[in-house]
Amino acid sequence: MTDETSSGTDGPDLKEILKQLRDHESRITALEGKPSLGHLKGKKPPSIKEFILSKNPNDEVQLTLAIAFFKEAYEHLDSFNVRDLEDGFRKAKEQVPLNTNDKVNMNIKNGHLMEASEKKDGLKAWTLTSSGERFVENNFEKTKD
Repeated sequence: MTDETSSGTDGPDLKEILKQLRDHESRITALEGKPSLGHLKGKKPPSIKEFILSKNPNDEVQLTLAIAFFKEAYEHLDSFNVRDLEDGFRKAKEQVPLNTNDKVNMNIKNGHLMEASEKKDGLKAWTLTSSGERFVENNFEKTKD
């Protein structure tokens, strides 16, 4: 095989296969409802502070949810624990709540977070729910499901 874009057969070339793969990934992302970072291709992602300022949370419960969203969408964490959240508060230069677990529990009660199937670093871990993702994406405005 001398040409990197051709397999030497009558099948599709490598460029076409890669294009199809990107198309499939885009469709899967759209179907799963996950935050798509495709629009950021070639752009620097926002800092956690910039992200929080763009969402304008009203209180510590919403701020905790915004940090959780950032951890999943921009830091690509499958789940997060209290240490991850507190690290997010510090990186955003926001006061860490006296009881971060309480803010998480309020988000669980609101249906925006749920417990992860496994612990992370020996600590209880959580993930966003799809309604939690939508709530942050819509700048904390409730939408009709």
